[in-house]
Amino acid sequence: MPILLFLIDTSASMNQRTYLGTTYLDIAKGAVEIFMKLRARDPASRGDRYMLVTFDDPPYGVKAGWKENHATFMSELKNLQASGLTTLGHALRAAFDLLNLNRLVSGIDNYGQGRNPFFLEPSVIITITDGNKLTHTSGVPDELHLPLTSPLPGSELTKEPFRWDQRLFALVLRLPGAATPDSEQLGSVPNDESAITQMCEVTGGRSYCVRTQRMLNQCLDSLVQKVLSGVVINFEKTGPDPPLVGEDGMVDPSRPVLSFSPQPWHSCHKLIYVRPNPKTGVPVGHWPIPESFWPDQNSPALPPRSAHPMVRFTCVDCEPMVIDKLPFDKYELEPSPLTQYILERKSPHMCWQVFVNSSGKHSDLAQPFGYLKASTTLSCVNLFVMPYNYPVVLPLLDDLFKVHKLKPNLKWRQAFEIYLKTMPPYFLLVMYYLVYIYSFQSL
Repeated sequence: MPILLFLIDTSASMNQRTYLGTTYLDIAKGAVEIFMKLRARDPASRGDRYMLVTFDDPPYGVKAGWKENHATFMSELKNLQASGLTTLGHALRAAFDLLNLNRLVSGIDNYGQGRNPFFLEPSVIITITDGNKLTHTSGVPDELHLPLTSPLPGSELTKEPFRWDQRLFALVLRLPGAATPDSEQLGSVPNDESAITQMCEVTGGRSYCVRTQRMLNQCLDSLVQKVLSGVVINFEKTGPDPPLVGEDGMVDPSRPVLSFSPQPWHSCHKLIYVRPNPKTGVPVGHWPIPESFWPDQNSPALPPRSAHPMVRFTCVDCEPMVIDKLPFDKYELEPSPLTQYILERKSPHMCWQVFVNSSGKHSDLAQPFGYLKASTTLSCVNLFVMPYNYPVVLPLLDDLFKVHKLKPNLKWRQAFEIYLKTMPPYFLLVMYYLVYIYSFQSL
């Protein structure tokens, strides 16, 4: 069920009039209504939840939250007035806190037990502002700052105020007060240069610099396409670049690797799509992405995690591994320089392993938990999530099922015990459950 939170600038500067004869606040209200009509064309919109937050001082900034219905949302939107300061930082913090209100109770973040992409509450925050100077009762700040503290229990467990399934987008209204000659060129709308742009990019979103009504409509069409079920991940290359390949997809030894400087595909901050089950409407998965620390039962508190996991990949070609009866999770990557580079190599039968640093028991040691692989048709790149250190455990489980018929000998037990000592403990329950299911089905 996607959450669509509109954060509307209600500072006094939103009363300025444009060449259309309407105020910026009028345009913002109209933009929300247009977005809702466009979104309603998608059958998946039936489960949407709309929220409304303004720049008013807390707690009055939340106009429609978890308890308010659609009629209340529309009534509050219609009655908005512009009279306050441009307290963007505090308003953003209030918006994130509203979204995160129930997460600790629901257990969706699964702190200390790995990150499950299929535990998500996809949220899109759409800020509509005029991009004017930030103002506060204490003065005019030069930079955007969000309050560091939050009243929500558990907020200290994530370093940032947002989560990996929450993305921020901004419509920055730059419509002039007087009509100008129509020299507008159709094409992509540029990012704005205001303080909110960097915050948008950090969450996996972007800003739009809106100069005309036509550009606004184009941006709203784009935003409707951004309502996707997924989570944002940092992908970063480790180790050397791969050998170059020829047009036939084979390694070409005559083409040396000349990558001494960072390339765009070396580091990408993108979404992985977590698609719901067509029958139930709920995403299904099995394996977590490892934590960047080894859980210590003697520690009084969990270390805080980054909102977006850092998944590192090596460019060493490996053969994909799967075994019968043991499921794996597959997530398509949002198009990026990384996906383009992998697809251009035309190697759909090879994969690159992925790791999370410090996920192992000893310092920075980490074992692969899956791999990146181009689809057979070379139409997209997928992240396969498997059991931790899958190159070791998959052959063991395959032998357990096919050779030992679920009655392992001493040698197998010893090898499996060695593996278990290197596996983060939160993988254990999933492993035992899936083996139990297989055993039950084999009876």
